[in-house]
Amino acid sequence: MSVPLYQAKAEMFRVLSHPVRIRVLELLQTGPLPVRDLLAQIDIEASSLSQQLAVLRRAGVVVSFRDSGMVMYAMSTPAVADLLAAGRRILREVLTDRDGLLAQLQSSASDD
Repeated sequence: MSVPLYQAKAEMFRVLSHPVRIRVLELLQTGPLPVRDLLAQIDIEASSLSQQLAVLRRAGVVVSFRDSGMVMYAMSTPAVADLLAAGRRILREVLTDRDGLLAQLQSSASDD
């Protein structure tokens, strides 16, 4: 029995719902990186990073390969970077709306 599309999307967002996984994907936007470089830029134990990379790999969001004896990771598709960019745009709009609302509230408070 196949999974409904909305359920598959929910699972994809669940995979992306961990801060370390998002950070890994942000770092991989510039291209493939070895595990040691990811570790150097993320304050996490090697075993924890390995677990998070495994989640991303199982979901098909990243791929791993060997290069000169080093395990490298890369985004599986440029669409992942597009999704991260969409997330930034959404956050920017939401936060802008909140800032505008806060300014309105502060302005109306002085009228009271």
